[in-house]
Amino acid sequence: MEIDFESLVEATSGAVGSIVSTTVLYPLDTCKSKYQAEVRAGSTRKYRNLSDVLWEAVSSNQILSLYQGLGTKNLQSFIAQFFYFYGYSYFKKLYLSKARTKSIGTKANLVIAAAAGACTSIIIQPLDTASSRMQTSEFGESKGLWETLSQRSWSEAFDGLGISLLLTSNPAIQYTVFDQLKQRLLRHQRSNRTDLVTEAPSPQALSAFSAFALGALSKCIATFFTYPAIRCKVTIQAPEPKEETKKGAKTKPKSIIGALYTIWRKEGPLGFYKGLQAQILKTVLSSALLLMIKEKISRTTWVLMLALRMYIFGAKKRVKNT
Repeated sequence: MEIDFESLVEATSGAVGSIVSTTVLYPLDTCKSKYQAEVRAGSTRKYRNLSDVLWEAVSSNQILSLYQGLGTKNLQSFIAQFFYFYGYSYFKKLYLSKARTKSIGTKANLVIAAAAGACTSIIIQPLDTASSRMQTSEFGESKGLWETLSQRSWSEAFDGLGISLLLTSNPAIQYTVFDQLKQRLLRHQRSNRTDLVTEAPSPQALSAFSAFALGALSKCIATFFTYPAIRCKVTIQAPEPKEETKKGAKTKPKSIIGALYTIWRKEGPLGFYKGLQAQILKTVLSSALLLMIKEKISRTTWVLMLALRMYIFGAKKRVKNT
């Protein structure tokens, strides 16, 4: 079967960009997740704001615990972004070839992005659940990947899968907005060129600033509309609070309806948007950084893939000749 090198370039550059952005912003992600996971009435809250989570780590000499679960998160991010970008690029090329058109509409783009996201969510859900549990555990008490997953049944490793599938609308909206804006910007740049290039076609890349700005804008729009589901997912995947475990009470919601009811009962309607600022800050910076890195390394990755393809074809030709 012939390898789709263009899709492979998209997948590899996206996965590398994901690892870099995840590592750089991981402490913020940990604070955000712990803040989101707490569902309590106002007078009993442990964290009044995001800075309280950071202060807890500092005051308990657990600064390094802000990185608990980083390895699992990076593994999850790499696999997720690789499969997502490969699937998105592959499905888009397949659609264009079947439809016999040179451009893709917004509706088709949304469907393709959602399909790629759904496939990715099913593949990486156990890693997603494990990384969420590790991040939201008490500082200094996080366990390794295998131990975290083996603490509960295999079916519980897929906690939050329903919401994960629902949240495929998030990257679908994000990458559709980004892709459409990118195409318009590149068309505008090509129309302003006075010199015609006759070389073999290669992927067009945005400038670092343009990629960052478009990535931030597209992710901000997607995050605002999907945030209630994002918060519900964190509350479902987080481990049982220590004080509740000591009492023997199992109060953590295990379903979308249960999470919605718990947040409504304890925090009211505004609870669905608790931590929205932190989520937007983290996800916008992460996605913008990811897309910026992806755009900047796509040309290098393209050259490396072409060299690899030439080497593979050359090796096959030498084998045939012998």
